[in-house]
Amino acid sequence: MPQWETVFVTGGAGYIGSHCIVQLLEAGYEVVAVDNFTNSVGKNGEALSLKRVEEITGKQVKFYCCDLLDKEKLHRIFRKYKISCVLHFAAIKAVGESMQYPFIYYKNNLIATINLLEVMQAEQCYNMVFSSSCTVYGNPKYLPINESHPTGNITNVYGRTKYFIEEMLKDVSLADEKWNIISLRYFNPVGAHPSGKIGEDPTKPFTNLMPYIAEVAIGKKPFLTIFGGDYETEDGTGIRDYIHIMDLASGHLAALVKLQEKCNRFKIYNLGAGKGFSVFELVKTFEAVTKTKVPCKIVDRRDGDIVSMYADPRLAKEELGWETQYSIEEMCEHFWKWKTLNPDGYQIDCSNMNGTAK
Repeated sequence: MPQWETVFVTGGAGYIGSHCIVQLLEAGYEVVAVDNFTNSVGKNGEALSLKRVEEITGKQVKFYCCDLLDKEKLHRIFRKYKISCVLHFAAIKAVGESMQYPFIYYKNNLIATINLLEVMQAEQCYNMVFSSSCTVYGNPKYLPINESHPTGNITNVYGRTKYFIEEMLKDVSLADEKWNIISLRYFNPVGAHPSGKIGEDPTKPFTNLMPYIAEVAIGKKPFLTIFGGDYETEDGTGIRDYIHIMDLASGHLAALVKLQEKCNRFKIYNLGAGKGFSVFELVKTFEAVTKTKVPCKIVDRRDGDIVSMYADPRLAKEELGWETQYSIEEMCEHFWKWKTLNPDGYQIDCSNMNGTAK
């Protein structure tokens, strides 16, 4: 049994949260999770992804349908359990959408986090792993990007909310030495649990690359739209650092162990594979692994898109003992297994779900 027994997970029904909960349960933690189904699928107040998590692990997840903007409900949940640490995933997260609806992003990502921190402080829980993003780095000044790279010159509203939250976490940890926070800056999570039982099931048209590729491969979309084929890269398409979702999950466990070893006040780690792949390279790898065809259509670049971004993950290896285990081929293989077993995702129409954001 871990030193800390109960972990509170916000956004627990989402893509990253659900995969992390698998590893938390397998490591012996008790999990209390909340979600409001903005980025995930629910039915009658139940999280369908977490039902699958229980199937995978044979263990129970205590789940509450709760919006972090509902501070009173958060208080009630915290008072019911002895929570040792919070894994904070909950946020709305589509880059394109954030540029169209900035007020919604600032309200739901920033105010929700303030509510969470105030409830944590009131309930004497000062340990947090925060789900940040490589978007805080903006357009890279050098590659690979380490944690010392400048932040703040960000090209989209979503990234700015992550940056502002990081700055807020720095400030609260300086103001009160009891805070013990690790911020994990993700690069590009892809793939699915190897069982194919859980995976990424986008609830909005603003989707990530691999779900879009899989939709084309399975015949639900006619082609993959690629934004920009004239970048200064070998094949003209943008380069990103893709990390398997289960490697990302193991990074959270490593951060949790680090928090239990000592009070860090505030620490930052990159979670990435340390190698970049272009859009075309990912598509070709997906085709080779799945034996499918993914027609592509190149259109103009989007405002704010970055040419190339990949991590220097050495600090996480040195201080957390963490490094990636899965290959780009396995990322494609596991996502395709999820997609072919679940062609309609969790197969529930969530269009009538209410709530604004986690």
